[in-house]
Amino acid sequence: MNAWDDPRIARGMARQLEQRRARIAAGETPLGWKVGLGAKGAMERLGITMPLVGYMMQKSLLPNGSAASVAGWTQPVAEPETAVRMGADLPGGADRAATIAAIAGLAAAIELADLNPPPTDVEAALVGNIFHRHVILGPFDGARAGARLDGMRGLVVRRGKEVACQTDLQANIGEIIAIVAHVAGTLAAYGERLRAGDVIITGSIVPPPLIEPDETEFSYTLEPFDTLSVRFTR
Repeated sequence: MNAWDDPRIARGMARQLEQRRARIAAGETPLGWKVGLGAKGAMERLGITMPLVGYMMQKSLLPNGSAASVAGWTQPVAEPETAVRMGADLPGGADRAATIAAIAGLAAAIELADLNPPPTDVEAALVGNIFHRHVILGPFDGARAGARLDGMRGLVVRRGKEVACQTDLQANIGEIIAIVAHVAGTLAAYGERLRAGDVIITGSIVPPPLIEPDETEFSYTLEPFDTLSVRFTR
């Protein structure tokens, strides 16, 4: 069975994509897609075999270094991620070579999410768009077309100190090429298509950092790319 054939996923995706289509009809511009709950432990707890797929709109995009209000959030999370930009449409069922050829470049990303409630229900997580609130993106590097990761590592800074150095960007999330193919397959199963220009954020490269009530800033460097940061207001 394909991951997207799970009845919980089918029900949740149908409702989630209805929301996305309504937002587009109301004038919002799509940005791309996200995956979530793709770490091994999370998938085991939820009884899924691949990450869940959500969407992003331009409205959720924040400039690098900006302030984000987390007032009223249950549990803010700042996830350091690798973003993919698609250079060509990718249909569901595309083979590995086609998937690699469709990836135009990579960039750093920070996703801000609100775990409200904690992820225990697959359908509810999908209807809630997998807790997505905002995303910060760095510039895309076309030299990394095809998802070339050689020489890359991720550094996470909290409270002014480096707290993580991830040299294997796929250790926590699985292979990025497989994730892109999974997004394409999921969208195709529910009447959508992964298109040229779409951005995909591929999941936190470390266990998702929970932002504490007195934290004011979070920083992430995806070497050799730029450093991204976000400030928190309450």
